[in-house]
Amino acid sequence: MELFDNHKSLYRTAFLLFVILTVFVAIIPAMNNQRNNAPLPEAPVLSPAAVKGKALFVSNGCVACHTQQVRNVEMDKKWGSRPSIAADYADNHRTDFWRNTATLMGTERTGPDLTDIGTRQPSEDWHLTHLFNPRIVAPASVMSAYSWLFTEKKEAAKNDVVVKIPDEYKEEGTVIVATLQALQLVTYLKELKQVKLPDGTETPAFLYAQKASAANATTGAAAGAPDGTTLYANNCQSCHQQNGEGLKGAFPPLKDSKIVLDPEPLQYVNIIMNGYDGRVSEGYGVMPAVGANANLSAEEVTAIMNHERTSWGNNAPKVTVEQVRKYLEETKAKATAQ
Repeated sequence: MELFDNHKSLYRTAFLLFVILTVFVAIIPAMNNQRNNAPLPEAPVLSPAAVKGKALFVSNGCVACHTQQVRNVEMDKKWGSRPSIAADYADNHRTDFWRNTATLMGTERTGPDLTDIGTRQPSEDWHLTHLFNPRIVAPASVMSAYSWLFTEKKEAAKNDVVVKIPDEYKEEGTVIVATLQALQLVTYLKELKQVKLPDGTETPAFLYAQKASAANATTGAAAGAPDGTTLYANNCQSCHQQNGEGLKGAFPPLKDSKIVLDPEPLQYVNIIMNGYDGRVSEGYGVMPAVGANANLSAEEVTAIMNHERTSWGNNAPKVTVEQVRKYLEETKAKATAQ
């Protein structure tokens, strides 16, 4: 055939075929997806600092180990309040003219999914400590330490952000200060929050519901009741540690805590739901509103409290769901009055 004998005609034909395939296989479907999947109404725009933090997230290879997609299976329920949908990614834009790395869905979960990390862990103190050395807050972590994002000084300057690092992880007489890059990266992580669907929109279901945890049988919890051990691990352990002893100079212990052991734990419930800043003067960070951010139910709060009140040598009486529900109502009423 003449087409195969004339290399110019062959190249032109191949190029034309490539252009046609690109238009119909890539460009037109992409335009249809963009038209059919508008951003959610409450989807926020990343702040300038978060945009720079996102670039750092990409350049440091964080996407290799962390996904940003909540799958529609029950095991992903801890990463977000609902499965991710196409509209969650509709407002992403190209990083620049040459790079289209704006949608960081990822492919592997060596580390936790970050879709809703800004809700699950809104504490700047925790993120900075974790970036400096992940083993401080998660001893079994395999994540790299991003210590180059921090500076070690003899004395902090007026506007320096000092990271809460236990003494054994730094030289005596020094402080660890976050660089601008570390703060920008943390800003990006804190702004990663799953957006609520518009009113009236059906929420996608999580599939393959897991059976009641075997831990319930060993702890005496009723069938179908929330598992306090799992809830503690998902919501509290990263700061207060598996042994309940917290981290000296960073996060307070729950073991032998007067608040945890209080026979009338109204303040305890309030702290879980709305956070706490009463120990900042002692060097501890501000606790975020874990319960409110995670939308914990009275049953889940009860399970967490009973786990903490009966673990690590703690021996306080268990609370009931009715008691916790009463405390929640009192806390809500007090907040409304203020």
